[in-house]
Amino acid sequence: MAGGAAKYRHLGRSSAHRQALLRNLVTSLFEHESISTTWHKAKEAQRLAEKLVTLGKKNTEASRRRAHQIFYRPLELVPKLFGPIRERYASRPGGYTRVLRIEPIKEDQASSAILELVDGPKDMRFAMTARTIARTRVEGKKINDITASNIAKVTRYREEGEGDLERMVSKFEGMLKEGEKGVEEVRQKKVYPKLERSR
Repeated sequence: MAGGAAKYRHLGRSSAHRQALLRNLVTSLFEHESISTTWHKAKEAQRLAEKLVTLGKKNTEASRRRAHQIFYRPLELVPKLFGPIRERYASRPGGYTRVLRIEPIKEDQASSAILELVDGPKDMRFAMTARTIARTRVEGKKINDITASNIAKVTRYREEGEGDLERMVSKFEGMLKEGEKGVEEVRQKKVYPKLERSR
C-alpha cells in the first residue's frame, strides 16, 4: 500500500543488505555483550536480539537451527546463547536488551546509542546506578526516588544482584575518595581521516 506506515526501519538499504547488517550487529552484540552504533540501527537490531534470546529460552532443535541461520559465527555463539545467556534470562519475562542514547560518535552527528544485554558484565545502567549510590554516600545525601527505582530494576532478576551492586559501589567510593589523580583527559576520537586540501 503506497504511503502506508512502515513496519520497520529500512535504513537506506536493500533487503539483503539490511538483513546482513542486522545479523552482523547481533553477532557482535552476543560476542561482546555491548555495542555502539547509530540509534536507528540499535533499535532494529534490538528486535532481532530479543527474538534470539527467546529462541535460546525455548531450547529446541528447531530453535537451535534458526539461531545457526542468524549468527555469522554460530559455532562460537550458539553454545553461549543456549548456555549462560539462557540461564541468565530464565526467570526474566522479557526485555533482555537495552538501548541507551549517547553523544554522537561519528562526525556527521548521527544520533548514536549503546545496545547491550541486560544483567551482563557490561550493564551500563547497573554501573551508573552504583556510581550514583557511591556519590550520594560520599556526599552524605539520601537516595532519591529515581535512584531507588533504578536499584530495584537492576537487582530484580540478577542473581546475587544486591551483593554485586554493593561491591561495585565500594569500588566507586574508593575511586571518588582518591579524586581525579591519574585520570587522563578524555578526547573524542575522529572517525573519518582528516583530508588535506589540494590548494
